[in-house]
Amino acid sequence: MAEELPFKKTMIFAYGEPRELAPGVVRIVANNPNHFTFKGTNTYLVGTRSLALIDPGPDDPAHLEAILRTVGPRRISHVVITHTHRDHTDGMPALLAATAGAKTVGFGRRVANRGTKRTSPSGGEYVEQDFIPDVPLADGQRLEGDGWALTALHTPGHAPDHLCFALEGTKILFSGDHVMGWNTSVVAPPEGSMGAYIRSLQRLTERSDELYFPGHGGQVGEPQRLVKAYLLHRRMREQSILECIRGGNDTVRTIVPIVYKDLDPKLLNAASLSVLAHVEHLIERGLVYCGSPLSVDRALSIS
Repeated sequence: MAEELPFKKTMIFAYGEPRELAPGVVRIVANNPNHFTFKGTNTYLVGTRSLALIDPGPDDPAHLEAILRTVGPRRISHVVITHTHRDHTDGMPALLAATAGAKTVGFGRRVANRGTKRTSPSGGEYVEQDFIPDVPLADGQRLEGDGWALTALHTPGHAPDHLCFALEGTKILFSGDHVMGWNTSVVAPPEGSMGAYIRSLQRLTERSDELYFPGHGGQVGEPQRLVKAYLLHRRMREQSILECIRGGNDTVRTIVPIVYKDLDPKLLNAASLSVLAHVEHLIERGLVYCGSPLSVDRALSIS
């Protein structure tokens, strides 16, 4: 079994109320809480005059009103997207309509296979539309505004187009859904890749950030400690899956109740997809064999 992780479940906020987290960084929490979004999606405003907005959040008139009220007479110059899951982007069309001239920024994504609510672990992580940003950012590229600058860090895993953003002149990283303090990220095939997620976590251990502002939940202090704990957690989950296969529980369906004790039925689909993602990663590394195509009921064996 994986060890207990140092989750942080506390969060000081009120829906619709801006909260300054650092000089020039304000957070507004959308009122869309559930098992996967925690208290709701975080929208960040960066800057003091002309602003960058990170993640518009859901399509919610009250959330849009709170954003516009906080912005006041200032201008949003850029709408920055960490990734294209719907709980982060559904509010973008209404926001853009209300902020004429704002440019969209993100990794960019063309959707070959459009997702559906039925196949999404949370009902909101599917992507059904292409996102062609006005300003595409690749890994290491910089976005500069009026008194602020962000550097993109491509961190695929939770989503293939996921970007974190380092705030220049600080030790702050906007970590999106890649690293959150309240829970681990959902990594669900075919949208998510466990191999890419682990490699993206390892990249963060090479950095010197001191504070993460995530897509859901409160800020993360001592982020290196948390990232290392998440890496250890994934390695231990991997070992648990291998032990299950060796012991004769050789399908994802039979492995899930062993590695996820007392699982909330609402999380069964997400847990199954997480185990499937781990199995995919084990197969990629030649540690597990499965006849094609991989599914929750396909028999697995140790290579």
